[in-house]
Amino acid sequence: MRTRRGACYPGVVSRMCSNVRVTKKKSKDLHMHMHVPAGDSIIYSRKKQKKTPEKLAAGRYDFFESLPDDLVISIFCKLSSTATKPSDFVNVLITSKRLNRLALHSLVLSKASPRTFTIKAKYWCDSAHKFLKHCADAGNIEACYTLGMIRFYCLQNRGSGASLMAKAAINSHARALYALAVIQFNGSGGTKSDKDLRAGVALCARAAFLGHVDALRELGHCLQDGYGVRQNIAEGRRFLVQANARELSAVLSTGAAARTLLSWNLQPQQLRQGSGCPLLSDFGCNVPAPDVHPASLFMTEWFAARGGSPGPGLRLCSNAGCGRPETRKHEFRRCSVCGEVNYCSRACQALDWKFRHKAECAPVERWLDEDGEDVGNDDGDGEVEVVMVDS
Repeated sequence: MRTRRGACYPGVVSRMCSNVRVTKKKSKDLHMHMHVPAGDSIIYSRKKQKKTPEKLAAGRYDFFESLPDDLVISIFCKLSSTATKPSDFVNVLITSKRLNRLALHSLVLSKASPRTFTIKAKYWCDSAHKFLKHCADAGNIEACYTLGMIRFYCLQNRGSGASLMAKAAINSHARALYALAVIQFNGSGGTKSDKDLRAGVALCARAAFLGHVDALRELGHCLQDGYGVRQNIAEGRRFLVQANARELSAVLSTGAAARTLLSWNLQPQQLRQGSGCPLLSDFGCNVPAPDVHPASLFMTEWFAARGGSPGPGLRLCSNAGCGRPETRKHEFRRCSVCGEVNYCSRACQALDWKFRHKAECAPVERWLDEDGEDVGNDDGDGEVEVVMVDS
């Protein structure tokens, strides 16, 4: 790797000086004498200078090829960390062999932004998989989370996917912590007896501490319902209000463009349709829906291209911004009122209720599967576990 050690860019300096004259001595050592105007110092170099790059057609030198590798890598680190779409980074890879080699340096890949991994499901291939794997191996925790979700839910490689998400969670990645919490709550990838509610609550608490809004909302519902933790209705309600306030604060901090989507209404019951996601509806506040993470967007497109079903008898989470599928029959809880929608978590249920389902939900007497049995989650005590919605 070419670095900036020694004289700073000796090849570039020598070519930029118009009055350079090289003389050779008959001795073993070669000396380069740079004759400069009077009053300036003379630079000597005891080492034989490398051959300069070939001249361009116009008679000018390509100074870009003379840049040291560490300087180019630092530029690529900035590019990868601020990329807003994959093409921002991929265009560099196809420019030249040298740029391809430097752009795939582990330091550059470790700093790639989440938007660099916004890969369309229809374009998924071995090359895309290998690129995500290289980023994960380089220590990019966003790549670990994204590839972990894809492997766990889409490629059905449960062990490898959970391992990658755990790697990101160890490095305090809030989304990975919450994803592992959902897996523990549902016993995803295993049987119903593999549920670990206490572990799910602990992972949610850690993710909420790191600022993950959905984890904070999930923790609030767990406290309200006594799900995996001792029931504390007042504390659960406090966490739910705090989650809504954090989401509102995030919108207000994004700038004037997002604040124009913020609206207030004194009659929150009328906020049933629109492009926004009513959060603090008790106070008449309507904020835009949060951006969907590339991993969730990929899963949504992946299963949509396969008929909207992850497999026979399996269902997808009805929250539009989630994309999680069931890994076994009746894994997700369904709405206790209509029985038409399914949710992987209480956070998804609460968000979708305020965003869409509140205007569509209609009560039914009971819901039956093809065999004529209830499809709610039976915990073994004869009672059906359903999602309790807010009124």
